[in-house]
Amino acid sequence: MKTVDTHTHVWGEPTDELPWVANVLPPGWTGAYTHRDLVADMDAAGVDEAVVVTTPLYGRGVRANEYTMRSIEAHPDRLYGVGLLEFFRSDPEAIVSALKRVTGHPRMLGVRMHAAHEYEAIPTTVDRCGDWILDERLEPVWRAAGDLETCVFVFPKAQQLGHLATLADRYPETTVVVDHMAWPDETTDPDEEPWTEFETLAEYENVAVKLSSLPRSATEPWPYEDLHGYVTNLVEWFGPERLLLGSDYPWMDDWAAYDDCLSWLETVETLSRRDRAFISHRTFERLRG
Repeated sequence: MKTVDTHTHVWGEPTDELPWVANVLPPGWTGAYTHRDLVADMDAAGVDEAVVVTTPLYGRGVRANEYTMRSIEAHPDRLYGVGLLEFFRSDPEAIVSALKRVTGHPRMLGVRMHAAHEYEAIPTTVDRCGDWILDERLEPVWRAAGDLETCVFVFPKAQQLGHLATLADRYPETTVVVDHMAWPDETTDPDEEPWTEFETLAEYENVAVKLSSLPRSATEPWPYEDLHGYVTNLVEWFGPERLLLGSDYPWMDDWAAYDDCLSWLETVETLSRRDRAFISHRTFERLRG
């Protein structure tokens, strides 16, 4: 079965041209994880295509997405990209122009919002109840994303799912993709609020969800059975047609092997072969257009 990993990260060594502006690396890392490293790991794990999500290592400025762009250019048959953006600018036209620039490449799928972090030059401080994504200054971004038929990838905590419902209702032409299942943690349960607000969010057809970064959320080893209930509920609420598989590799706190970050899907007993086909590649192909 074809596999598309919809959430990976790559970065090069710091250079004068592309310096690291902050020490935002996976635990234990000091050096680069290049696009060549990723493709080699993809080959070893049997992954056909992957999406490179720009790391905050390069900030949010004009050069933030340069390494991502170079990566997808180096592997035009294997890699796609998601960019970062400076969302708050004094001139709304400048925001829209920046969005057009970031998503102008045919394999750049959209931009990411670190909703679960305070808005800073480098997202670091967790703010699980923050509401900056509702700021009216972001209206041009949401509307332009719909006009451009690009996606906004939002990384929230469960406590912010109500904000996403507000945005999905306000901007029905804009596709919203929720990263990492809203990152389940010690404050969530698959059958209780606030995480069950996903059921309300599923009513909006412009919303999809990534089943990604499971090793970071799990308290049990592969195949992360303590998270299978979350997956089963999302399949019931969204259908497999709006769910995507992702690894978040190599950003793994417990250093899960790359294959482990994806192969858990085959062990979820409640999923049919059709479910797995959509989650592993067909939903991505629809989203990509």
